Amino acid sequence: MADSSTQSIVVGASPERVAAVICDFARYPEWTDAVRRTEVVEEYEDGYASQVRFTLDAGVLADEYVLAYEYAEDVSRIEWHLVAPSKMQRSQRGSYDLVGNPDGTTTVTYTLEVELSVGMLGMFRRKAEKMIMDAALKQLKRRVEDTGAAR
Repeated sequence: MADSSTQSIVVGASPERVAAVICDFARYPEWTDAVRRTEVVEEYEDGYASQVRFTLDAGVLADEYVLAYEYAEDVSRIEWHLVAPSKMQRSQRGSYDLVGNPDGTTTVTYTLEVELSVGMLGMFRRKAEKMIMDAALKQLKRRVEDTGAAR
């Protein structure tokens, strides 16, 4: 069974702006270091992606997989899970929770649970998870704040 990890960061933008960046899967390769390619496989009637194929290359970790997405009505919560096992993962579940703050910023809480297909000592897996989550949150913050300033 996989353990769940959670981290948060404050982003200098509204929850709507943060959600727009998270949901713009086609642009992930522009701002996410490990993502080489994305493809929206299926969409809901409202245009939000329901399934997205990711191609990752993070050096020793290379994988291709499809995630299924669900969204809160106000897009304050974005959840996903692995559709089928991949070369590197047995399962993956995750979410972003977006909470607007009085000062116009958003607290983004990222929760991730991954069960790898390859064996890894718990201490190394936790360190890898922390590094992945740190990078994901920092890259999201940079993208939202950089694109927000350009508008």
